[in-house]
Amino acid sequence: MKKHSTVASKSAVKTISADDKEILRARAKKLAQPLQSETLEDVTLELLEFRLAQERYALETRHVREVYPLKDLTKMPCTPAFILGMVNVRGNITSVIDIKKFFDLPDKGLTDLHRIIIVQGNDIELGLLADVIVGVRSIAANSLQPSLPTLSGIHNDYLKGVTKDCIVVLDLDFILADPRIIVHEEVIAST
Repeated sequence: MKKHSTVASKSAVKTISADDKEILRARAKKLAQPLQSETLEDVTLELLEFRLAQERYALETRHVREVYPLKDLTKMPCTPAFILGMVNVRGNITSVIDIKKFFDLPDKGLTDLHRIIIVQGNDIELGLLADVIVGVRSIAANSLQPSLPTLSGIHNDYLKGVTKDCIVVLDLDFILADPRIIVHEEVIAST
């Protein structure tokens, strides 16, 4: 014989069986458990893929503000060789870095196919020169492998990893934190 409990509500009295109580306890116990944080398997990285010196690179789109065609570049004196110059992007003056020179990669020269990837991070906004923009893709974060030993010019600190189809994923947070990116040139006034 089943035991029954009575639950009163404003409108009616309902009898709950022992089996129903057990189901409700199990549901309450399951709902009371803390949410599990995302595992690395669940994390997806959205990447902007581009080409530099015949190699494929990518960076997380969370850093990308826009992609802009390279035009009206103004050279800047007294800057490191990897700082290509400045461009005016809709009223904002943006420094452009040639990451081929930053990483000592072979240079093919400038063409009309070049694009500037405007990126933001670490309170810095700048443009990165790309030979060709390939597109946007998503990958599982756990699919990244460590750097390839044959990868020339790029120190492992600048990399998030390499995809299984050999796309080098750059760590833009680390690149933008590099002190070489900020040029401190002071003008001394003559008296």
